[in-house]
Amino acid sequence: MITIEPIDTAPMLDLTPQEVDTLLDELRAYHAIYSPLFQRREQRECSEKYLQGLLLELPRKSVEPMVWTLDGADQNAVRAMQQFLSAGAWDDEVLLRRHWQEVEQDLGDADGVLLLDGSDFPKQGAKSVGVKRQYCGELGKRAHCQAGVFLGYASQRGYTLLDRRLYVPQEWLEDEAYAERRAACGIPSEVVFTTKPMLGWAMIQAVHQAGSWRCRWVACDEAFSRDTTLLDQIAGLGLWYYAEVPHDTRVWLERPVTAIPPWSGRGRKPTRAQVVAGTVEPSPVTALAAAVPANAWSQQLIKEGSKGPMVALFATLRVIGVREGLPGPEVWVILRRNMDTGELKTYLSNAPPDIPQTTLVRLSGMRWPIETCFEDGKQSLGMGDYAVRSWRGWHHHMTLCILDHFFLVRLQCRWKKKPRA
Repeated sequence: MITIEPIDTAPMLDLTPQEVDTLLDELRAYHAIYSPLFQRREQRECSEKYLQGLLLELPRKSVEPMVWTLDGADQNAVRAMQQFLSAGAWDDEVLLRRHWQEVEQDLGDADGVLLLDGSDFPKQGAKSVGVKRQYCGELGKRAHCQAGVFLGYASQRGYTLLDRRLYVPQEWLEDEAYAERRAACGIPSEVVFTTKPMLGWAMIQAVHQAGSWRCRWVACDEAFSRDTTLLDQIAGLGLWYYAEVPHDTRVWLERPVTAIPPWSGRGRKPTRAQVVAGTVEPSPVTALAAAVPANAWSQQLIKEGSKGPMVALFATLRVIGVREGLPGPEVWVILRRNMDTGELKTYLSNAPPDIPQTTLVRLSGMRWPIETCFEDGKQSLGMGDYAVRSWRGWHHHMTLCILDHFFLVRLQCRWKKKPRA
């Protein structure tokens, strides 16, 4: 039976820069939070101007059109902004940590969700840091692009981005043929090849170690959930993961018997347990979905951002995860079938056995906030319009885009309590 009220996930950001009549005054007050973290006056001025430029109505928000709109055709101002962005010696990590404090203050919730996802940026040529012909999610095909990994946060109060990492392909860091490009892009010597899941783990760790941060969940898609090490690391922090997984993910309905095989008398004695012969093999989650009786599915109405309310069928089962062919942790498998299209989505979660099904249903709809962050960032805040090629420039630009996004989120949260301008 369909629930009377839809299950809410997070409120939609419906405030755009064009709606803010007092934009400049509000932005100056917001920038004052971060201004003391810049060591030089020129950096403070450029950072405020860059935040303002990203909020302008322009077809493209690279440095030159933003500066020309704000200062006129002043090439010295353009060069100063390019220097500030690409080579400026200001610490964006310090800004982000202060940003986390502000997000916690305005959006923090004990049931909050860390959102892990990737976003790609099509780029021409081969000189931009980390660019490679690879699958580009924005284009839906292989193309020259840079790949970013992002951490977001969502609660019943709103959502925004927290952190960013640039994925640098292995050949960029290890092949001698890339040595000149590494130097030109200013990749720090201590940077080593790191997979996307482990870039995500580094951001989760950093936020967790910052302390006094309210969150309970980490949600991710199958690009990250394939790495079960990441899932176990998240669980090790005392957080609950909610991971969309591929349909061929295998689980046991009951924990199989394991034992160390008897020694044959030759070679080393076995020390690693194995599943006892004759034990039932683990099943793919699609087989579990096919075996769920019709009366075990429940209809739920769930809100998913711009998509609005959606009716889906849900079924949940306690299962045993697989780790290197052996039984792993006891987890939930959540099955969600779209009633209009029949599309099946499958999730795993280490949430406790007594968690209400409505909570598991709500979490299945928590991927959209970070996807909407990317849409907002690329369509309204120039997130993909940068023309910088350096390692430092990429991280500086993304940091300022993150701050600008939260500027709008913050205004929306506060204007709920008083009339808009």
